[in-house]
Amino acid sequence: MDYVIIGNGTAAVGCVEGIRTLDRTGSITIVSAEPYPVYGRPLISYLLEGKTTEDKMLRYRPEDWYEKNGVTLLPGRTAVSVDSAAHEVTLDNGTVLPYHKLCFATGSRPFVPPMEGLETVEHQTSFMTLDDAHALAAMLGDGKDKRVLIIGAGLIGLKCAEGIVDRCASLTIVDMAERILPNVMLPHPAALIQKRIESRGVTFLLGDSAARFEGNRAVLKSGTVVDFDVLVLAVGVRPNTELAAQAGCTVDRGIVVDDHCAAGPDLWAAGDCARSHDISSGSERILAILPNAYLQGETAGLNMAGGNRAFTKAIPMNASGFFGLHVVSAGSYEGQTYLEEDPEEGTYKLLVTQDDRLVGFILLGDVERAGIYTSLIREQTSLSSIDFALIREKPQLMAFSRSERAKKLGGVQL
Repeated sequence: MDYVIIGNGTAAVGCVEGIRTLDRTGSITIVSAEPYPVYGRPLISYLLEGKTTEDKMLRYRPEDWYEKNGVTLLPGRTAVSVDSAAHEVTLDNGTVLPYHKLCFATGSRPFVPPMEGLETVEHQTSFMTLDDAHALAAMLGDGKDKRVLIIGAGLIGLKCAEGIVDRCASLTIVDMAERILPNVMLPHPAALIQKRIESRGVTFLLGDSAARFEGNRAVLKSGTVVDFDVLVLAVGVRPNTELAAQAGCTVDRGIVVDDHCAAGPDLWAAGDCARSHDISSGSERILAILPNAYLQGETAGLNMAGGNRAFTKAIPMNASGFFGLHVVSAGSYEGQTYLEEDPEEGTYKLLVTQDDRLVGFILLGDVERAGIYTSLIREQTSLSSIDFALIREKPQLMAFSRSERAKKLGGVQL
């Protein structure tokens, strides 16, 4: 059996490990546009901050992982076409790869909306890849004299700010939304996170956007002028779906897959390029998070190798931190709410329930037991079957029945 995986991120790792669970001998080829082995992309801000090294980043899997799993890695190569009828992938150098089973793990790319004069900005970059981090580090140089403007106050823009704030003279973030993290956070907790970031000298200009650029000057729609030396574009991302569409897969913002991650005959898709069924909201959407990418990839790989596994527990979840403030959020925020906040301790807890289920939560500060809340959402646990009053106040296994505790502890009785 010849397996081909287009992409070399977390979803690809899951796919390989899923395949090798059932098939130890089939050939696996990974086509990687980047010249590196798989690495932890969320760590690029910590690389710039000096909290990690490039060597550690490149150890998302051991150095011999490809060899031990019988994987042929084609670094620095891109797939330019997929002929699903002939079962062939053509690369940018003309190489043709035959396949029996193919997985699209093509990820996403930065979205840059049309902005007048953007071509006049000499020092600009996105912030998604290791090469982006290299480019930004070069633009900042060794001094702390550069003024930085970031367009976008989502996770990418904010983590970029955290990584470089001590390496620049000033840092301004612009976003057309009225709050930071508009896609993952409610207004009040967003304001608490913003306050923490502002305490480190970051300036926010929200509810505004760039009307035009004049070299190192941004003129905003409000008329505000921001002078800068380095521009970071972190407006958003777009899934890489073109190859899948060419191969005959259905695309609706992302690659449409079933609960086995199948996208067509002998075709699968996983990760940031593929849609998932969000069980917390009941919607079909892209969930661009690492755990989802791995689980989708693993599911695809198992099924490519002849297995029969469904991935039916996808939820949106983000675990991050901003200048020492730990943040975990998951699920949907529509339903009945339970709120607990301690400004002195710097903690915030919001739990959202609906139809006797926990469907979402936001935790700031104390996130130690976030895994219990996440498990309740994934397993769609009936709240009437547990001591939810105890769970709300102090999440712990003792709130579950004896049999449920045994399951969660792998059979150990408490």
